[in-house]
Amino acid sequence: MTTPGPGGGGPADAELPFFVYGTLLPGEPNHDLFLRGRTAGERPAVLPRALLYDGPGYPYAIEGHGRVHGTLLVAAPGVYGELLGLLDHLEEFLGPGHPRNLYERVVREVELPGVGDGGSVRAWVYLAATAVTRSLRTGGVLIPEGRWVTGR
Repeated sequence: MTTPGPGGGGPADAELPFFVYGTLLPGEPNHDLFLRGRTAGERPAVLPRALLYDGPGYPYAIEGHGRVHGTLLVAAPGVYGELLGLLDHLEEFLGPGHPRNLYERVVREVELPGVGDGGSVRAWVYLAATAVTRSLRTGGVLIPEGRWVTGR
C-alpha cells in the first residue's frame, strides 16, 4: 500500500479509479448525490486483505485478513479533480496522516472478478484512519463477508 504526498499523489497516481464499498455503491444514497454524471464506468470489484466494519450509518474498511466487496469507479472525462475533491470532503480526508481524518485515501490493488486469471488494478480506497481503526479493532461490529447492506 502506498500513500500519496501532500499534493494528493504523484504522476504515477494520476487519475486512478476509485474503489467504493458503502454509501457510494450503486443504489445507495450518496451514489446519486456524488457520482451521477461524474463516472465513465462502474464495475464490481473486491478489495483483498481488508475487513469491513459497521459504522454510524456507513461502513469502514480496515487492513485485515478478509475481503471487501464493492464497485470500481472510473471518473468521467474532465471531472476527475472535482470528483476527487468531493470524495475527499465526503470521507473527511484532510491530507495524509492528518489527525482529524476520518478516512485515509490510499492506493491499493483491487481485484476485478471475471477478468482472466487474477486481474487487478490500482485504485484509490478510503480506509479508516488510525484512531478509528484502533476503536474498530477493540469494539467494532464486523460486517460478515465484507458486503455493505443499507439498514444494518
